Amino acid sequence: MMSWAKVSEKDLCEKGEIPTDFGETLSWKYLCFVREDPITWNVPTEILYVGNDNLISRQTVDGFISSHNAHLTVMENGEHWFRTDEQLAFLDVWMKKAIG
Repeated sequence: MMSWAKVSEKDLCEKGEIPTDFGETLSWKYLCFVREDPITWNVPTEILYVGNDNLISRQTVDGFISSHNAHLTVMENGEHWFRTDEQLAFLDVWMKKAIG
């Protein structure tokens, strides 16, 4: 998100928080927390990813899956925010399968 907003680490550090044009606020405190406190993930996890995700790269998701107990389902023509009838129907079916 920092690269999308054209924000450097130096800028974020100096300002503390920077609002973006896409509705998220970047936070130096949060970035430091994430780097200093990596997660330990020991629970089975189902992830629904979409082929047209503009917030999270497939590389990031694949990295998470390879180092955690997670299973991936991909909706190739979906978007990060499920909003169309087709996307919501896919989400509904996926949730029912994931919950079991």
